[in-house]
Amino acid sequence: MNKKINNLTAESLHKLIGANVARLRKKANLSQLALSIEMGHKSPSLISSAEIYTNKRHFNIVQLQTIAKILDVEICDFFSTENS
Repeated sequence: MNKKINNLTAESLHKLIGANVARLRKKANLSQLALSIEMGHKSPSLISSAEIYTNKRHFNIVQLQTIAKILDVEICDFFSTENS
């Protein structure tokens, strides 16, 4: 794993993950609501808040695993600093 990511604060890491989820979700042509419904939620509030780290809301590892399956990406793609 890239040393750059190891030096991030927890807040910066959550923001990076959120930005990557948003980028990959958009690439898959899924709205926040569509992704939320696929995850079993009725509202996009978790997705919208966690993608931009509003009120310190972030994705947990189980949510990331679920999102990775839905988007058909590797979970490690959410930790990529390539497109940040």
